[in-house]
Amino acid sequence: QLEELEKEVLTCRRCGLRAGCQQMVFGEGGPGLLVIGEGPGADEDRLGRPFVGAAGQLLDKILAAGGFDRKTNAYIANVVKCRPPYNRVPTAQECAACLPHLRAQLEILKPKIVLLLGATALHAVLQTSEGITRARGIWQEREGVYYLPTYHPAALLRDPRKKIDVWKDIQSLVAKYREVVDPGHTSPYC
Repeated sequence: QLEELEKEVLTCRRCGLRAGCQQMVFGEGGPGLLVIGEGPGADEDRLGRPFVGAAGQLLDKILAAGGFDRKTNAYIANVVKCRPPYNRVPTAQECAACLPHLRAQLEILKPKIVLLLGATALHAVLQTSEGITRARGIWQEREGVYYLPTYHPAALLRDPRKKIDVWKDIQSLVAKYREVVDPGHTSPYC
């Protein structure tokens, strides 16, 4: 089903982002935790994979600390599938145009836990105007799915002091994952 959806998204022209990027970045990973970010950057656009630049390398380390890996038990996706020019934040209209694709991914993957990285993911997925600083670390349950907003890894690269908060969020994430997904989930640090 994901392969069929990816083929469909390849032909999408609902907004102008597709015209300015090299390729669409659909998502990748294994079943379990769903991680949603903002949109592809330059490295992701070039390689066609989500979170492969500096922020992605940090994300992989953060996930590994919680016992998650994009090859086995974490699926990585973004709100928008095409790179906004100059890595700008996608507009509300661009997010709305791409949101049906993300919702279709959610429907296929059926995650019980979703990690929302940054304000764009928070606003698009939970349809809230609340800021990420206020929302981070607070679980929100919607229709049996648990959402945890936290800072985007790029924010940690700009302000390393935020790593303390994200570490608390990852510990909470591991506890919730053990509670609702896999009681035997192991993690090297939690």
